[in-house]
Amino acid sequence: MTDSRFNSDTDLLIVGGGMVGMTLAIATAEAGLRVVIVDTSDPATQIDLAFDGRTCAIAYGPQQLLATIGAWDGMAGAAEPILDIRVSDGESPLFLHYGHDAVGDAPFGHIVENRTIRRALLARARELPNIDLRAPASVAAFDHDGGAATVRLGDGRVVRAALIVGADGRHSFVRRHAGIGTTEWSYDQTGIVCTIGHERPHEGVAHERFLSAGPFAILPMTGNRSSLVWAERADLAPTMMALSDGEFLAEIDWRVGGFLGRLSLAGPRFSYPLSLLHAHRYVDRRLVLVGDAAHAIHPISGQGLNLGLKDVAALAEVLIDARRLGLDIAGADVLDRYARWRRFDNLALIAATDSLNRLFSNDIAPLKLVRDVGLAVVGRVPPLKRLFMRHAMGILGDLPRLIRGEPL
Repeated sequence: MTDSRFNSDTDLLIVGGGMVGMTLAIATAEAGLRVVIVDTSDPATQIDLAFDGRTCAIAYGPQQLLATIGAWDGMAGAAEPILDIRVSDGESPLFLHYGHDAVGDAPFGHIVENRTIRRALLARARELPNIDLRAPASVAAFDHDGGAATVRLGDGRVVRAALIVGADGRHSFVRRHAGIGTTEWSYDQTGIVCTIGHERPHEGVAHERFLSAGPFAILPMTGNRSSLVWAERADLAPTMMALSDGEFLAEIDWRVGGFLGRLSLAGPRFSYPLSLLHAHRYVDRRLVLVGDAAHAIHPISGQGLNLGLKDVAALAEVLIDARRLGLDIAGADVLDRYARWRRFDNLALIAATDSLNRLFSNDIAPLKLVRDVGLAVVGRVPPLKRLFMRHAMGILGDLPRLIRGEPL
């Protein structure tokens, strides 16, 4: 789709029209900014099952953002609420249980298929006249050292913008072209993702089972379906992916443990290497990074998209506040406020997910004892348990207005 309603200057040029980039476009366009989105993929392909058959856990706080900008209604009917969370360590009889009613009436979050999220965001973006979506298209080069950023697209067109936003994922062209370095490492694990059907209802319970190879999550979807996010040793994952459907289901059934009854595959399998990435800085002159372009974490907590949506809420707030004060939205003070706001939260979750994965992905007896005692302690200390539950809902810390459900 190519929609060229702006032939010259714009406020934001967002590189990457995925879930984070599109959400930022909607949030800022609703508040009056002019936005150009450039994405290499045709929007029609992004809502196809073969393009992305994964799901996302959208926590309560980021769900408030989506509702406030008018995008949640388009996905609510296909979203399954997470009412309870159960965490267990292998075959240990000890487990940790979170019930959503301990912190209010709202669910912890919702499980939504990525293609459903993309479809709803695209539909909402098309309702806003100040969003110019150019896709499929690419950025060939850009200069962001002057009074405006000048971006040359792959077809030769030039767009001048007050600010370039890199929302183009962990392999970000924007980040690399700006010379922003990263800290990153591999977990020697592969994520295997698929959707299963099952005989018995899931009751809205999300299960996180820690196995020696890595975490195994069973996430409730609409109907008698669940999404599996399975971290397997990188050397074993190709063998698992090559199994027949029957053999693959047998492996799943052993890990699930039989409580869902008879299982079936309800979609294709996907796999991807697991790694950590964190940009050395989130901003540069007239340039800012959001989402996986700034940070990519282990899926152990299901918080990857939620971190990106918090980036969106914080960045949208500082940009709109600056515009209302008559300031340059790409001024150094404005962008530094965003970077300071998000860096601590992102680093804290990176450290937490990395530590949890290293602590639980083994069969070392002393560590297993520590893990089991830890689960028991958290479960028996109500204030600590409520803290973890509020974290799962995405409502800890200095929250942007959109995460609180307040308009910009």
